[in-house]
Amino acid sequence: MIKVTNYKSNSNETYGLGATIAMEYLLKNRTAVKAVILHPDFRSEETIGKIRSICGNEIPVSTEEKPFNILSRKENCYVICVIEKRAAAIRNGNHMVLVDPSNCGNLGTILRSCLGFGVKDIAIVGRRAADPFDPKTIRASMGACASVRIEVFERFEDYAGRFPGNKLYPFMLDGSTKLQDTKIQKPFSLIMGNEATGLDPSFKDIGQPIRIEHSSDIDSLNITIAASIGLYEATKAC
Repeated sequence: MIKVTNYKSNSNETYGLGATIAMEYLLKNRTAVKAVILHPDFRSEETIGKIRSICGNEIPVSTEEKPFNILSRKENCYVICVIEKRAAAIRNGNHMVLVDPSNCGNLGTILRSCLGFGVKDIAIVGRRAADPFDPKTIRASMGACASVRIEVFERFEDYAGRFPGNKLYPFMLDGSTKLQDTKIQKPFSLIMGNEATGLDPSFKDIGQPIRIEHSSDIDSLNITIAASIGLYEATKAC
């Protein structure tokens, strides 16, 4: 029997909910997996066989229902992956920088887009930012969290001081140029603000501000859409 508890941000473990997330961690970040729990009603023998084969004798695999009642009451969740939380320093290169993101679902979706466009280093700025280890973040990323490096910085200045060679591109209206008219140089830092408030006006004096043009029929783009558009433009020549 594997003990689980409701997730807490100060705990040493988190959870990946769903077979897809579990397989991503087992294939991409196996050493972080502490245990796998299967629901008694899970009937995919092929997936069960793969999980047991990858786990071998090193990673415990149990079949029980109680952990699902604690962590996920969704009827379509049949696998729980117990994951050790590990800090990972981001490396030199292209970065996505998220300033005070507040929603775990949005954060996870952006992490998946980052991985899809080959940007594996993500900086999160702000003490009250969404938790990158929250199971909701991991689930929204569809397991992309297993393959990217995420580092949290208290202040933007702390991040910028670590990577003085990066070209900074805050996404905002003030002092900005159109994205399609901007040549994004590498290594780049695409800087996105909070979902509701955007970036602080002071960012207009940092690097080269960019805006994504859209029709007047909407007031703004969802941050996940804006991040994906920015990633596409920044990496399309790669």
